[in-house]
Amino acid sequence: MIDSAHPLPGGLTLRPATLGDAGSLAASLTRSRVYMRPWEPARTEVFYTPQGQEQRLTGLLADRDTGRAMPWVIADAEDRAVGAVTLASIELGPFRNGRLGYWVDVDQAGRGLATAAVGRICELARDGLGLHRIEAGTVVENAASQRVLAKCGFEQFGTAPRYLHINGEWRDHRLFQRILHDGPPR
Repeated sequence: MIDSAHPLPGGLTLRPATLGDAGSLAASLTRSRVYMRPWEPARTEVFYTPQGQEQRLTGLLADRDTGRAMPWVIADAEDRAVGAVTLASIELGPFRNGRLGYWVDVDQAGRGLATAAVGRICELARDGLGLHRIEAGTVVENAASQRVLAKCGFEQFGTAPRYLHINGEWRDHRLFQRILHDGPPR
């Protein structure tokens, strides 16, 4: 279930990321660069290249192999990555928590894909990993991302001043969580 593909609206698919996604991720991120700039850290030019994405994916896949991350891509009908959802910093034991990050290509924005993908990741985290909780943060002004989280059952639990260095400055963030279940750790 965790290692398989899942259908999304519009003929897209949520599937585990592979090194082979580096080129299409670089193309999508380059296309979406201006659109995502207000919500993203400042990036080097290398980040927007296939080599930069391959390096990033290598780290994410190593974390997946140790159980610390679940990197996924949103793939179009030609199996090109047009977005990503990552559950990172996964902790098991009594905490059973992960941190969520996601984005969609500028050409796919506003179609409900982020909502569908985040909802599916929550199901996989609960049913496949037995996580109790997922957390996410957004820049205070990122209303679109906050709507995605609200639609997926997240609730705001705080605000973190100067939380992350985004677009060249330390930015305040709204912090969200979704409790996935209240059963004992498994």
